[in-house]
Amino acid sequence: MSAGPTAEVFRRQAMIDLRSDTVTRPTAAMRAAMAAAEVGDDVYREDPTVRRLEERAAELTGKEAALFVPSGTMGNQIALLCHTQRGDEVIAGEGAHCAFYESGAGAAWSGVQFAFAGRGGLFTAADVEDAIKPPQYTQPRTRVVAIENTHNRAGGRVFPQDDVLAIAEVARAHGLALHLDGARVWNAAVASGRTVAELAAPFDTVSVCFSKGLGAPVGSALCGGADAIRAALRFRKMLGGGMRQAGVLAAAALYALAHHQGRIAEDHEAARAIARAMRDAARRAARPGATAQPATIEEPETNILYVDTPGIPAERLVDAARRRGVLIGATGKCTVRAVTHLDVAPEQVAPAARALAEALDEVLSAPRDRGHEGARA
Repeated sequence: MSAGPTAEVFRRQAMIDLRSDTVTRPTAAMRAAMAAAEVGDDVYREDPTVRRLEERAAELTGKEAALFVPSGTMGNQIALLCHTQRGDEVIAGEGAHCAFYESGAGAAWSGVQFAFAGRGGLFTAADVEDAIKPPQYTQPRTRVVAIENTHNRAGGRVFPQDDVLAIAEVARAHGLALHLDGARVWNAAVASGRTVAELAAPFDTVSVCFSKGLGAPVGSALCGGADAIRAALRFRKMLGGGMRQAGVLAAAALYALAHHQGRIAEDHEAARAIARAMRDAARRAARPGATAQPATIEEPETNILYVDTPGIPAERLVDAARRRGVLIGATGKCTVRAVTHLDVAPEQVAPAARALAEALDEVLSAPRDRGHEGARA
């Protein structure tokens, strides 16, 4: 007889989990859609629900075609395989997911290296010009500019579309491909007031995720021109991403696209409410006459909130929050992240904000560890 859920699982179900927007669970209606999905063998390209999802993803991004893949990492890495040869270089922002969170896959699968432009994740056309390698045989060939929108490690910031258009102009002038890591492009669209297709228009390929802000359990899509997606189909098979009766997963994504896009703004407001409460706690903890705040709480543009506590190990704040019923994640020595999402009910926002403010007040009142820095690394 198999073991049931562990005590830890039950304990976490009673917590408010802000570690990531990937922790959401399918709603009852989404599960019903999954159970009712018409399926076929997608490796034979015979799953009608997968095909409907791919058509919908292509429509939403304004591209000719799309390919359902198990993860955003696979979508990004297939895009690099489509655009590069071994030894090429990819320009990306600092902390880009495709370079920072994908286990060195760019080097392992495509044989590429990364050049980082700008500061803090965002960059400009001038930064791209500076990063492009000269056409000398001693240098790697610059082949791709990859933009992440929203940018996770930049605090969920929206990449300004005017900058994207200027970067695209430089990229075209130099014969470079453009890839959008749009795992959270749904959030970017809501925050910017633009459509996903408008944000995606300058790019050759776009990876979108269904299991973050949209709340599906798994899956992403790589979108682009018909030729690129034909090549992507072969690369997906090489990487082990060909799935059989995947319509049960595609049905969840289709449900999320139909029912969850309209509520993303609620996540953004929840993140701002939590940030306000934590900033108030930081102000209360500030010493009279101090020129610097004891903690930096960035104003969220979307659903991601970072808190930097110089001299205070991040795990102290994580532990203080956990004891108050809220899960957050340490992303650096003195940096934590909180992410709002579908599974945070409206009535949980105020208790979460209060708990995190109390947790911050606790750690700011304790002695500081001068051996720790506040770097987000």
